[in-house]
Amino acid sequence: MTTDDPYAVVAIASSAGGITALFKVLGALPATLPVPVLVVQHLDPRHKTVLAELLSRRTELRVKLATAGETAEPGNVYIAPPNHHLLVEQQGVLALSGSELVHFVRPSADLLFESVAGEYGSRAIACVLTGSGSDGATGVSAVKSRGGTVVVQDPAEAEFKGMPGAAVATGDVDLVVPLDEIAGVIRGLVLDSAS
Repeated sequence: MTTDDPYAVVAIASSAGGITALFKVLGALPATLPVPVLVVQHLDPRHKTVLAELLSRRTELRVKLATAGETAEPGNVYIAPPNHHLLVEQQGVLALSGSELVHFVRPSADLLFESVAGEYGSRAIACVLTGSGSDGATGVSAVKSRGGTVVVQDPAEAEFKGMPGAAVATGDVDLVVPLDEIAGVIRGLVLDSAS
């Protein structure tokens, strides 16, 4: 595998304040995005989520809750269902796990990022948005160690600084940008690598 291989996946993690941030990022991505987008947003496990429906109204991408065994397809957004870790296996097949909480949360950004790093290596983009706690920081380092690209919302302007701040503190972040610029950065990385 060379570094010239086009990107094959975008994984996004968010927590507190994340739904508004996801509206902004996903809303600015085109329906023709040539990669799938995998999302971990910490949700209350006691309630059925309407996040997929809400996001569907704000983006041209197709949005759905991830189901085990389906293959992640370009132009689609797959959201980790409440109380399930979202993982990627060989050939981009999605898996859901009810294994123990990581950093007190399930789904865990760390587990998603680590599985993306393992399957896609240098073809992965990991993105950390607003959120409290430190979920995602270990996963960011895994993505970076396999040659992937890490984009983080600037903690200074994030609604909740914990997750982006913890990611930046790893020293494994490629780009720290304001929320308004993240979709443009993702578009640029993915489309430039695909051309």
